[in-house]
This record gives sequence, C-alpha cells and structure tokens, in this order.
Amino acid sequence: MQILIPVDDTDFEEANITLLDDVKHWILINLEEGQVQEYKFYNTREEITVWIDVVVVKNSKEYVWPFMEANIAVLMAPLQRSVEDIIEAFLFKELHDFNVNM
Repeated sequence: MQILIPVDDTDFEEANITLLDDVKHWILINLEEGQVQEYKFYNTREEITVWIDVVVVKNSKEYVWPFMEANIAVLMAPLQRSVEDIIEAFLFKELHDFNVNM
C-alpha cells in the first residue's frame, strides 16, 4: 500500500503533516503487512510516478478533488501530526474518511 502525506521536513522522525497549500515536501510510504517497508521524500507531487493508494490530509477544508478524480482514497488525520503517528492511526483505522465528512 502506497500512502502519500504532505509534510514540512525531509527527516522521517521530524516531519509533520501540513496543509496542501503549505506543503514543502511529500513523503510516499510503502506499507506492507503493517510495517513501513520503505519511504521516499519528493519535492513535488509531479515527481511521483508510482500508483498512490491513499493520501492523508490535515482537515476537511483541503482541496482534494485531484486525488479523488485519480481514484486515490483520501483520509484525514484530525489529531495526528507526525508521520509515525499518522501511520499508527492508519493501521488502527483511526483516520477519518474524507468522503464521509463532505
């Protein structure tokens, strides 16, 4: 599963989710069997050439239609900020489905 998160830093331990309007980098995380297999930072979304299964955004006011039109699931991290917290919340199904909150 490929999970995309807009972040403010290229350090996995320090990176926090940002608003799409404020994104500085993107982290693409390959998650398999509940474990992070690998991750890579990108400066722009256009650099990413692999299929993205899920994008995680900060709140329901984000402009996510480009993701939805590309059939990418959109989840919200209402309380989580760090990449590690977001991955943990994803695994425990604690992230909110963007479509439900529309």
